[in-house]
Order: sequence, then C-alpha cells, then structure tokens
Amino acid sequence: MADKKPPKSDAPFASRIDPNKESLSREQMHFVRQVELQQWKKKSSKLWSRNAVTGLAIGALVLGIYGYTFYSVSQERIMDEIDEEAKRLRGPKTGAN
Repeated sequence: MADKKPPKSDAPFASRIDPNKESLSREQMHFVRQVELQQWKKKSSKLWSRNAVTGLAIGALVLGIYGYTFYSVSQERIMDEIDEEAKRLRGPKTGAN
C-alpha cells in the first residue's frame, strides 16, 4: 500500500518525482527548493493565524479559570468562621491569659 505510485501523466511537467531517487541537475534541485520554500511560506501564514487563535482561546480559558477561582475564594468565609469559632471556644481574655 505504501508503494502506490500516482498515475502517470502524459504531461511531463505535471508528473510527480522523488528528488532523492531521481538524478536531477543542480538547477532542477534549486528550482525544487524554491518551490518548496514558496509553498512553506504560504502554509506558514495560515498556521501562524491558527496558532494565534488557538493561543488566544487557551489564554482566555486560563484567565477565566483564574478569575473564577479568585471570585469563588473571595466568597468563601470559611477562615472567618473558623476564627470566630476559635475565639468563642477560648473565652474572654483576662489579664491572666
């Protein structure tokens, strides 16, 4: 299955080649590299925008969780209740304490 080759084309400029297996001249290899570089630049701009959107979404999620955590902790009065209970159990302060 991995050795499947694309169908042969009658047009020589549209046929696929493997630059590692084919014996290409220096000029042809240079042209292949130029085309690959242009394709990479075209794809990298799309990837950059996708990565930026993904990063912003993850950052918004993290900030939301962080903000919600602070909000929920500020609503809790557990420590205040524990302190009040401890004061009640200790009793009134006197000079001897």
